[in-house]
Amino acid sequence: MDSEIIITSPARSSPNILVTGTPGTGKTTTSELIALAAGLEKVTVGELVKERSLHDGYNEEFDTFWLNEDKVVDEMEDMLAGGGMCVDFHTCGMFPERWFDLVVVLRADTDKIYDRLEKRGYKQNKVQENIECEIMQVVLEEAQESYQPEIVMELASNTIEQMEANVEKVAAFVEEFRRTHTQ
Repeated sequence: MDSEIIITSPARSSPNILVTGTPGTGKTTTSELIALAAGLEKVTVGELVKERSLHDGYNEEFDTFWLNEDKVVDEMEDMLAGGGMCVDFHTCGMFPERWFDLVVVLRADTDKIYDRLEKRGYKQNKVQENIECEIMQVVLEEAQESYQPEIVMELASNTIEQMEANVEKVAAFVEEFRRTHTQ
């Protein structure tokens, strides 16, 4: 699951990191820890969508907002221009490739995802859909199709120890990026 990352980016001294994965893989926890460890600003896209009404209404069946991708991208463009951001979202294909220097795809066993989503009170149809997405590697394939392979890092996220190791890997990437991109 680990891969060697080659640092390539527009002229910025601190990288933008996208932490993505099926709901229940640990994105929010991992991205919060990455932001703290690496001195990045954290953006949770789901919260941004709610706070700034970047949606086209509410989907009752799946208990979620209908995302307006154009509004989200327009809202985030300036935010990411200078670098230094850690973005947390469950999908990645809508974001411009130029925004990110590293795309971290978190993966978890389906029993872990099931337990985590049940604890959150997700409706059964939403739990089932997310487990199917993880089995079919939907987010991983989307990342691999949307970004250069050398910036996509697939990481297991089943245990606290794995999450901590993932944070260390990404923090090391950020440190190396900054070292090689000092103005």
